[in-house]
Amino acid sequence: MIPDSFIQDLLARVDIVELVDGYVPLKKAGANYAACCPFHNEKSPSFTVSPTKQFYHCFGCGAHGTAISFVMEYQGLGFVDAVKDLAMRAGMQVPESEGRGFKDEKPGQTRTLIEIMARAAQYYKDQLKASPRAIEYCKKRGLTGEVAARFGMGYAPDGWQNLQEVFPDYNAEELKLAGLVIENEAGRRYDRFRDRLMIPIINPKGDIIAFGGRIIDQGEPKYLNSPETPLFEKGRELFGLPQARQALRETDTAIVTEGYMDVIALSQNGVGNAVATLGTATTATHVTKLLRQVDRIVFCFDGDNAGRKAAWRALENSLEALADNKRLGFIFLPQEDDPDSYIRAHGKEAFDRLVVQAMPLSDFLLRELAQRCDLTSSEGKAQLIYEAKPLLIKLPTPLLRLQLVKRLAEASGFAQGEVERLCELRSYTPAAPARAKRTAPSLTRNLLRIVLHKPQLASQLPIELLPDTPERPALLILHQLVSTNPDASSYAGLREQLRGQPEESMIENAASELLGQPFDEDEADEEFRDTLEKLQEGGQKRAFAELQTKAQQFGVAGLSAAEKLAYIQLLSKQAGRS
Repeated sequence: MIPDSFIQDLLARVDIVELVDGYVPLKKAGANYAACCPFHNEKSPSFTVSPTKQFYHCFGCGAHGTAISFVMEYQGLGFVDAVKDLAMRAGMQVPESEGRGFKDEKPGQTRTLIEIMARAAQYYKDQLKASPRAIEYCKKRGLTGEVAARFGMGYAPDGWQNLQEVFPDYNAEELKLAGLVIENEAGRRYDRFRDRLMIPIINPKGDIIAFGGRIIDQGEPKYLNSPETPLFEKGRELFGLPQARQALRETDTAIVTEGYMDVIALSQNGVGNAVATLGTATTATHVTKLLRQVDRIVFCFDGDNAGRKAAWRALENSLEALADNKRLGFIFLPQEDDPDSYIRAHGKEAFDRLVVQAMPLSDFLLRELAQRCDLTSSEGKAQLIYEAKPLLIKLPTPLLRLQLVKRLAEASGFAQGEVERLCELRSYTPAAPARAKRTAPSLTRNLLRIVLHKPQLASQLPIELLPDTPERPALLILHQLVSTNPDASSYAGLREQLRGQPEESMIENAASELLGQPFDEDEADEEFRDTLEKLQEGGQKRAFAELQTKAQQFGVAGLSAAEKLAYIQLLSKQAGRS
């Protein structure tokens, strides 16, 4: 009983390319992305993901679906659990049903919140330009106007309800939902951010989803982030990722820091490939996002004990996202330093050397484990394997895992095979399913393909013209869905409404034909009209043939008045064509 409007919002929030690439490394292939199918064994890629249509299709085994389908198949989850999994990743709350209905749900709420955040960001930028005190603070921190513009920085002035200038309806629920205002126990509202340098947090689509605020001069807390909202989930987002994209491509390395001021300071000093976690430990989602764009991640946290603990948590949470062609490194700064202070004191060249010489994951892992165990005793050596076991099991990379097993065997005195057996290391790959069949094209097949490319056209289908072909039921149900939901605009959204319907398989096969056959909106409209004209001509030919057969069999007198009129009109058209 999850409402359709929530499913549509969820699919609009989740990027299927980003999702699939977190499990299976994708490579660009024309307008789409390709990989070896995760659902069967194959040597050459036949698994394709469409970023524009937001679905995947395997030409080898026939696997097909949306982001929800992928999570269901890959993780073995049911529909509801898959929706909950995706909703958690996207920072959305699945509405509860249990007979209460969904009358309070607001479709399109995500778009509304994004618009509110954009307006707030523009207000803060305007306030920065108008505040000599905030400008002086930026200069004192060594921040230029260029870097301030690059990160969209602004200023939230001191005061309690400044946002009322840009949001006259200050009591709107969306302002609280976006995390811009706080409501106390007495029901009085006030701005969350006051007298702070404001840094927008941007998602991969370029939308502002949260803010970080650094207090001007003295005050607590020094750093204040937006709370988690329907737009913002700390465990998913990385500050500075959109700004770092070009540098990430050039260096093939991502530097992960703990705070946005570290990222800004590094950028100010010529290191543009830095990003930051946002008040949370590095997660597998963070690592997956970065390894989609680079082959190497270097973690650079503060030099104190908290920074070292953060580095170990990053290691633990990164293991499942690794591949044999990807590398992780760790920089350990002097105890009194963070990335911001270090690059200011020592310069870009010194910092670049730290990045090049960063400690590899394997060295860090083994060093940390060895420090916990007394390797001069049998008990300590046994503890080493015990501590290593859950980490090795997490690793999906057979080559790196083999190297670690060898080094653990040397350190512990166990044989390599014994370490593998004790850690229960084994692998499994499923057999390939039968190859999917393809359907020959026809007029109605082509019409179905066009409608799936541009779903709005389904409402224009002339139902009476559709011949009795295998595609007719699919076209009828699409016509019904789009006619009752004028906002339907994506294949992925329609596909989820068709889940479990008899027409599901037919529509999946037709959708797969969209891959590799791109055409723009104008071409879709033109081809749709041409196909309808051909269908109309075919319908007239069939009608004429039926009437002609009846007239020959019973004579013209055997036709009804309406049939006679239709027969005469069709005869005239036939004569006109000849």
